Amino acid sequence: MSLAIALHVLSAVVWVGGMFFAYMAMRPAVVDVVDASQRGALWCATLSRFFRWVWAAVILLLVTGYWMIFSVFGGMAGSGWHIHLMQALGIVMVLLYAHVYFAPFRRLRQAVANQDPQEGGRQVGQIRKLVGTNLILGLIVVAIGAGGRYL
Repeated sequence: MSLAIALHVLSAVVWVGGMFFAYMAMRPAVVDVVDASQRGALWCATLSRFFRWVWAAVILLLVTGYWMIFSVFGGMAGSGWHIHLMQALGIVMVLLYAHVYFAPFRRLRQAVANQDPQEGGRQVGQIRKLVGTNLILGLIVVAIGAGGRYL
């Protein structure tokens, strides 16, 4: 159980912490420092690296979460309301991330390859909105995971 919890929490920290950093620190700095024509390429390179880690985090979160549900809590019936809510919001987050990866991020990569900074900027804007939503969900899930059984 301790290994599963550690991997679960570390995976959440990588994903949610990465979104927090990108949204709250990097995005404003990029707007202040990087020319608009280069922002798409920078975000494409950054997100390419980050998304590899997010895929690993998503897989570990699902595997460790369901392992704990079925081996420790005795299945869904033995899980508290906070586990169900964490799972539901986590699934929404995974689906939202998959959409970002397979739709606007794919279009961003194409825009960068075509040297189309306007389209790249549009896709970065779309990704920003979706990541903002996922960040809020992620922070809620972290709060539920940390304190849910005590609420």
